[in-house]
Amino acid sequence: MDKHFEQTPRQLGYRFPAEWEKHESTWLSFPHRESSWPGKIETIFPIYFEFIKILAKREIVNINVLDTKMRIHVLEQLGKIGANLANIRVWENPTNDAWCRDHGAAFVINPKSASPKAVVNWKYNAWGGKYPPYDLDDQIPLHMAKVAQVPVFEPNIVMEGGAIEVNGAGTLLTTRNCLLTPSRNPHLDEKQVEHYLREYYGVEHIIWVEADMAGDDTDGHIDQLARFVNSDTVVVMAEANPQEDNYESLKSLKKQLQAARLENGKPLNIVEIQMPKPIYYSDQRVPASYANFYIANGVVIVPIFKCAEDKAALDILERCLPKHEIIGLDSTDISWGLGSFHCLSQQEPAV
Repeated sequence: MDKHFEQTPRQLGYRFPAEWEKHESTWLSFPHRESSWPGKIETIFPIYFEFIKILAKREIVNINVLDTKMRIHVLEQLGKIGANLANIRVWENPTNDAWCRDHGAAFVINPKSASPKAVVNWKYNAWGGKYPPYDLDDQIPLHMAKVAQVPVFEPNIVMEGGAIEVNGAGTLLTTRNCLLTPSRNPHLDEKQVEHYLREYYGVEHIIWVEADMAGDDTDGHIDQLARFVNSDTVVVMAEANPQEDNYESLKSLKKQLQAARLENGKPLNIVEIQMPKPIYYSDQRVPASYANFYIANGVVIVPIFKCAEDKAALDILERCLPKHEIIGLDSTDISWGLGSFHCLSQQEPAV
C-alpha cells in the first residue's frame, strides 16, 4: 500500500499504543554488523535466537535480513532450537545494523479508520550521525509498511523509538538531552519537537526529563532509564552507591519524575530498580540496564547480567506486571553492542 497521509496521526485519530497492549507481531533486524559487537558478535547469537524462540511462542516474529543466504541461515538455526517456525517470517529487507527499536517503523492505530493501522516513517541518522552508513536502516519503515500493507505518515524529522515511552493513556516520557541534541534536528526547538511528538504519536501530554547513563551512546534514550509498566507506574533505574558514575544522574532523574504529573494531573507511581554491577569490555563501560526489557504478549523478556542484582530486578518486574511471565535472558554479551532486547525489537500492535 503506497498511500501517504497529508494530515497527522493525531488529526486522524491515531495513537501509538503502550507496549503491553496486544501485539500482532514483533519486528527484528538480524545482527550482522561486526563493528557493533567488536570481537564478540558470534557470542550473541545463542541468546538472540532464544529471544526469538520465546517471542514466537506468543506472537508472530518478523525478521529483516540482508539476503537469501541470511534468510536460510536464520530459519535453519531457529529450526535447530525448536522455535515455532509457523510464527516466524523472514524478509529480505537489508539493514546496516540490528537496532530495530530505533530504525524500525512506529505503528499507530485507529480502530475506527478505514485503515485501522498505519506506520510513522521517522527519519533515522544513527543517533546523530555516529555510526555511518545508515541509509539502509532509514528505509526499513517503508519496507515494514509494505509487508504490513498499511499506509504511511511522513513527519520528515529524525526520531528514534528508544527515545520515547508512552503510557497508552495520553502521556509520553522523553529526555531533553537526546531529542534536543543538535545532531538530530538542529532546526527544531523544544516546543517544535513537542509538536511532532503530540501529532505523530497521538499523545496529549509530554514529560521531559534530563538524564543519561554511563556508557550510553544514544545521548540518553529513555528506554535505558525509565519505563512505563502501566498507565501510572514507571520503573526507574537507581544507583545506591554514591561512588558510582550513575549515582547523581539517576538520583536527579527520580526527583524529576517525582515532580512530574500525568495527563490527568496525578503524580507518577515510581518503582526503583537497582542498577546491575558495572560491566566493561576493553575498558569501555557498557550501558547495562534492567530497564531495557521488552513486553510481548503475556511475557516480559528482561536483560540480566550474571550478578547479584538480577533476582531483585526480576522480582520487581513480576510485581509490576503480574499478568505476564517474566523471563530473564543473559544480556552480558549483547550489551557490548550498547543496547539490549528493547533496543533490538519493535512491536506491531494488533487492532
